[in-house]
Amino acid sequence: MEAELKQSCEDLLERIAHLKTSLDLEGQQNRLTEINEKMVAPGFWDDSESAQKTTTELSGLNASIKPLKALVQGAEELEILIEFAEEDDSDENLDEIQRQIERIQVDLEQVELKAMMGEPEDTCGAYVQIQAGEGGTDAADWAEMLLRMYARWAELKGFKVEELDLSPGEEAGIRSATIAIRGDYVYGYMKAEIGVHRLIRISPFDSAGRRQTSFAAVDATPEIDDAIGIDIDFTDDKIVREDTYRSSGAGGQHVNKTDSAIRLTHLPTGEVVQCQSQRSQHKNRAQARKMLAARLYQVEKDKRDAENAAKRGAKSRIGFGGETIRHYVLHPDQYVKDARTGHKYGNPMNVLNGENLDSFIEAYLRWTIGRE
Repeated sequence: MEAELKQSCEDLLERIAHLKTSLDLEGQQNRLTEINEKMVAPGFWDDSESAQKTTTELSGLNASIKPLKALVQGAEELEILIEFAEEDDSDENLDEIQRQIERIQVDLEQVELKAMMGEPEDTCGAYVQIQAGEGGTDAADWAEMLLRMYARWAELKGFKVEELDLSPGEEAGIRSATIAIRGDYVYGYMKAEIGVHRLIRISPFDSAGRRQTSFAAVDATPEIDDAIGIDIDFTDDKIVREDTYRSSGAGGQHVNKTDSAIRLTHLPTGEVVQCQSQRSQHKNRAQARKMLAARLYQVEKDKRDAENAAKRGAKSRIGFGGETIRHYVLHPDQYVKDARTGHKYGNPMNVLNGENLDSFIEAYLRWTIGRE
């Protein structure tokens, strides 16, 4: 075997062995066996809440074990191919090794990426908030473009999207919006998007065709479950104030003519959430409470994480002078560049269509590991 090819094999096998150990494949498999035995035992479904937590853990284990086992199997097949090549280093055997390396490399990068998302909340879905900043109508249009980008990205990933709240702009676009994106590791991915996003383009709203700079802020909080949540006394009006108002979104006569929308304010912290997606005030209230619990969980976590707290604080100014995490340039050049990682891509429309957003998310996750 050529020295370079042999080194590539050794590096790949070493990375897989490291993942197998660091992710404790054996321990996960033992836990999976315990859960399967528990689920077939009499009375398992008598406690529905406990059963739901167990099935959620089972789903997470399966999602973690399956790709890792596939990598281990791929490594074993590669070792066999190496043995063949050592006896017969024909072009055919060497080409098969190269193809196996390429197959493993794609899967390995995805498993490594998820391994970077080790916080309990990283596996959760996410509430994503988008708010227009400086730039007038252009900023409102830019906020709506970001909303579409994340919805399209989620669709391509096979995630589910639910619109929870939307405030339209005066002439076009949106002033703010909140959506829920549900799927495995959504919050782990969406952490990369928290911050101010800047757009530079020829304004479609300027009759003189001048270049315009617009800003919009993106925030994300995990859609937490009871296992990692916090307790809030929603019945105490000194802790949580509830306001009702008429929905401004689509949904028919009932939504628009009754006070079905809910706004909750956590008075000790000033955190505010609102939901108007459902016809039922009761359903909007339940969703808003989940959102507030998620927001307060993140606030508490940020207190223990000075860097995240500082990052969120930087979003107080959504415009010139604020800290921008990413630049989307449509004129005169065309590119998207992340200010944190330096990652740059030359086709902004692919990113805005959600098709190449993953490259920026992956670059950010790898960058955070490097900083640690």
